[in-house]
Amino acid sequence: MVIQSGNATASHGGIAVTGIYSPSVHLPPGAMRPPAEVDAPAGLDDLPYRPGRFVGRDRELDRLDAALCTPGAIQAVHGLGGIGKSALAAHWAATRPHGCAPLRWITADSSTGVQRGLAGLATALQPALAQLLPAEDLAEWGLQWLASHTGWLLVLDNVNDPADVARLIARTRGGMFLITSRLSAALSGITTLTPLDVLDAAESFALLTGVIGASGPRDLDGAAELCAELGHLPLAIEQAGAYLAQNVFTTPGAYLHLLDRHPADIYRQAAVATPSERTIASVWNVTLDQITTRQPEAADLLRTLAWYAPDNIPIALADGFDDPPAQNAAIGLLAAYSMISPDPATGTLSVHRLVQALARTPDPDDPHRTPDRIERARERATDNLYTALPVTWGEPDTWPTWRTLVPHIDALADHAASGTDTATTAAVLSAAGGYLANQGLPSRAVRLSERGLAAYERVMGPDHPATLACRRCLARACEAAGDLARAILLHEQLLADSARVLGGGHPDTLRARCGLADACTTAGDLTRAIRLYEETFAGQALLVGRPDDPSLLNLLDRIAHAYRLAGDLARAIPLHEKLLPDLETMQGPDHPDTVSCRTHLAGAYMAAGDFTRAVPLFEKTLACTQGAHGPDHPSTLSSRNNLAYAYMAAGDLDRAIFLYEALLADMERVQGPEHPNTLSSYSNLASAYLSAGDVAHAIALHQRTLAMAERVLGPDHPNTLTSRNNLANAYRLAKDPAHAVPLYEQSLADSERVLGPDHPNTLVTRGNLAGAFGAAGDLTRSIRLLEQLSADCERVLGPGHPNTLTSRNNLAHAYVEAGDYIRGIPLCETTLADSVRALGPDHPNTLATRRNLACAYLAAGDRDRAVPAFLQNLSDSERVLGKDHPLTRTAAEELAYALGTGDGDTRPL
Repeated sequence: MVIQSGNATASHGGIAVTGIYSPSVHLPPGAMRPPAEVDAPAGLDDLPYRPGRFVGRDRELDRLDAALCTPGAIQAVHGLGGIGKSALAAHWAATRPHGCAPLRWITADSSTGVQRGLAGLATALQPALAQLLPAEDLAEWGLQWLASHTGWLLVLDNVNDPADVARLIARTRGGMFLITSRLSAALSGITTLTPLDVLDAAESFALLTGVIGASGPRDLDGAAELCAELGHLPLAIEQAGAYLAQNVFTTPGAYLHLLDRHPADIYRQAAVATPSERTIASVWNVTLDQITTRQPEAADLLRTLAWYAPDNIPIALADGFDDPPAQNAAIGLLAAYSMISPDPATGTLSVHRLVQALARTPDPDDPHRTPDRIERARERATDNLYTALPVTWGEPDTWPTWRTLVPHIDALADHAASGTDTATTAAVLSAAGGYLANQGLPSRAVRLSERGLAAYERVMGPDHPATLACRRCLARACEAAGDLARAILLHEQLLADSARVLGGGHPDTLRARCGLADACTTAGDLTRAIRLYEETFAGQALLVGRPDDPSLLNLLDRIAHAYRLAGDLARAIPLHEKLLPDLETMQGPDHPDTVSCRTHLAGAYMAAGDFTRAVPLFEKTLACTQGAHGPDHPSTLSSRNNLAYAYMAAGDLDRAIFLYEALLADMERVQGPEHPNTLSSYSNLASAYLSAGDVAHAIALHQRTLAMAERVLGPDHPNTLTSRNNLANAYRLAKDPAHAVPLYEQSLADSERVLGPDHPNTLVTRGNLAGAFGAAGDLTRSIRLLEQLSADCERVLGPGHPNTLTSRNNLAHAYVEAGDYIRGIPLCETTLADSVRALGPDHPNTLATRRNLACAYLAAGDRDRAVPAFLQNLSDSERVLGKDHPLTRTAAEELAYALGTGDGDTRPL
């Protein structure tokens, strides 16, 4: 090419000839000066836009200030498409005091784009060149100009391939470069990086409401929730704001509803003033096109990751590749385009929630999101979850894995329509339900188990073994959630279906009958529970054919435990005593069945008031569980709790409190501060404080426990009802009937509604309310309640049950308090005789009844019978409980008072 130009003094322009047959082009004087001799005139800046509403990003702006302050500086801003990289670059270039000129903006998404931008610079500096030179020569001229000048700022926007800008950067060092890109690692060789994340909640709210309210006040209901749903992504916020600004009758809450109902339409729909290529769907499709071209499996992986929770996705859930290199390449490619964020320290991935929402939303018009691709991704995500599940959920060493997986199982359940669930989905949901119930999260367990059961019934049929097993899981979850009525109905249905499908003697049918018996035990229906256990035992004996089979011994242990709960210690204790040596011989001293039997026997001794034999058994159980499983295993923690309770009941409050305090700290660490077992530890420690006379500390702990139980378990969970009753007890012992009585009344009403009027816990609460009325001086209502309670206990529990005898004892005491000695003393005498016969002369209830009888004699002025009764009470307390037991000390004080008074004044008693 030959170029001729006129001299500076010519009156006419020169003539340029390009090729033999090219037309002549007239150039102004000086048009062909070398680039180094051309100065940039004012007004050459070409920022394509300045963000009208720019919020936040102070930290990033400051970082750009520090980085872009010397010639040759190169800084890149990288992040997800729509994160606001270009807006940040434009705002910084337009508003910060960088002092650069000219300021040029090049859309650098391809080598052609870079060439076009450099050619534009050349044309802006020498407009006549546009008529003379082809694009590549114009670009070279512009590049030479940059190389020969200083002080300029070049914004290279949306770099997709570092190679497209590498030559430009290498040849020009007199100015500064600000690069925006979705790439990260690929740019690190040529520049330093500033990562850009989403806005914080306040910033995204300000951006959304600013766009919506530009034309006047608007209803902003649901704006904060919409920002959260959009993941605080600026482009999505602007798209939603523009839509709402245009549709004045649509509120942010209504837009959120549209997003839920019609996501595909909303993601691609823009307001009139918004270019279609600036919608979320369009912006990310550009990236997906590039990813799919490089590695189609990477796009498949992104669609798979879309079904999980956005954060802490284990690498195991990114499976589905033929070999590890392919998986690594896919993860690396997605990370390079900022579609995911790997965390090498934890071995997990994160995906923006809006990327996920779009990637799992089918759209037949979008090649990246066709319904068949979305379905395959969901099935792959489900398969990956199933493969990653631990074999069991009962052992603590599996809990970290479960804790990692459960958020992603929840996300899959939330995002996938139930009608798409497969048998694999059902297996994942059912297993997660079992883990959540074990971890004290019964409401979530019920939700997942219900859905798993529905999927099994639809896919496998109602009688499939997997369906029956899932129904068992749901029944147990309902039982853990305190919904005993539903749990029993499910167990009954399971038993009927198992018997019909498998036969009455099938192991699964026997297991179903035992599960129903367990639920009846929890519900307090002990008569039915014992019958079901005995039927199960008979069927199991026929199945195994040998009397010493471990399964039979386990059933006998359950039967004996049910006897104890029913108050039949005469049958419970001998049966446990016979079983324990057999289990220790056959299963070993630390086998779970042996530990269960030893614990039940110790509990039976406790119920009989035999602390001398109970405490050593609890101590041995703790040693066995700790030796077999370690200090943090659930069985060990349970054994520590039982031993602390035994110490407290035996009057050794110092050791009980010490154990409870240490246990509570370990429970919070191992099982979490809100696990039901941890809440029970709070309650037990509070009871120990109460027994030690530290009423204020006890009330504060009970208040905390009740608040946590109401929040975590719900107001109607049996544990919550117990917590409320415990707090009322503490107020009553603190002589605060104004707080105690309303709590008891609420507890009683809730227990009657939730558990039923005849449940043992309901009966206990009714007795406690009667005691609170008595303490408040309302003996009329106290006696009326106790009379009803005594009749109900005898009808429900039987005349010899400890609770029945306690209710009669309390009624006799109330009669005496009311001055009705004619009814009070005979009733107390009869109750004492029945207690000696049913429980034995040394049972704590027997001692309490004898003490009440002595007080009744004294109140009636009969010192001749009162003093011997007090003497015997003190002698028995010393022998049974020990001289240092609080009740023994009280007995001594009462005897001294009885010996020193003759006026019948029982106030100190």
